[in-house]
Amino acid sequence: MAMDLIDIDGSFGEGGGQIVRTSLGLSLLTGRPVEIRNVRAGRGKPGLLRQHLCALRAATEIGEAEVKGAALGSTFVRFVPKSIKSGRYSFDVGSAGSATLVLQTVLPALLSADAPSELTITGGTDNPFAPPIDFLKFAFAPLLARMGGDLKLDVERRGYYPRGGGRFIATITPGALKPITLTDPVEHRVSAIAYIAGLKKSIATRELNVLREAFSLTRDQMRVVELDANWGPGNTLSVSLEASGVTEIVTGFGEKRVRAETVAERVAEEARAILDAKVPVGEHLADQQLLLCALAGGGSFLTLPPSLHTRTQATVLKRFLPVEIDLREVDASRWRVTVS
Repeated sequence: MAMDLIDIDGSFGEGGGQIVRTSLGLSLLTGRPVEIRNVRAGRGKPGLLRQHLCALRAATEIGEAEVKGAALGSTFVRFVPKSIKSGRYSFDVGSAGSATLVLQTVLPALLSADAPSELTITGGTDNPFAPPIDFLKFAFAPLLARMGGDLKLDVERRGYYPRGGGRFIATITPGALKPITLTDPVEHRVSAIAYIAGLKKSIATRELNVLREAFSLTRDQMRVVELDANWGPGNTLSVSLEASGVTEIVTGFGEKRVRAETVAERVAEEARAILDAKVPVGEHLADQQLLLCALAGGGSFLTLPPSLHTRTQATVLKRFLPVEIDLREVDASRWRVTVS
């Protein structure tokens, strides 16, 4: 029996690639066909970029799907999945576009497959405007494990813009997700890592000096990791905020003509908002935790005021899954998100 097609307007809410990824992922998971109009209409360059096209191709292969609009720049996608086929796959973005976003697209379906899967994905691993690989490995994957899923990540090399070429292996073991409640205020433990590839080590040292002053960090709480120079030039500054078994990762990236101190100050400001609010889930993890709760059929968490991305995610989730999502203000700095 054919399932009703879901029509998604890609221009609503944040109007970007998140709508495409979540819609494809949930279509693959539920078997419900989807049409996405006005793809990335809210961006300066609308339509599918390489990472979105790679995510679509990954979903098509894993779902043995019929697809229309699988082309660079396409502003319309029709996706009709047939099944979820576990196995060993290899996907290449073909640029420095985010490889982690490809994984996020197909992960929900593979968590419900009949056997484990192994994905080798090549592209950018440390990108602005996308979850860096450390976020998935140290924040998202452990939270997923607490809820009953299993995602292992082996980073073979990091990929920075414009070179790309990063590569990681994701091993996904299916499991039924259980609801989780993370609604108590927390006290965080702070640590920081500065990665450097093909750039002066002093850049990383200057970044960490800013964080040391901002959070009174000791030498044991800071680390410089020098990567293969051929992977760069690239620089990632990663701050880990750990509390009550949940880790939030705040990340900044080195940029041309931007001082190392400025990169670190931006990261410190974002981390400070989480620390001051004492929330277990920060702005970026909120999008992903909302997805996990929806897949589990319930759960709740305390977070910062919801971003447009989080609100957009909630809208798309409700189009595909039989869940209610309540976003409720607790006070000026904290909100409670409840999925039922």
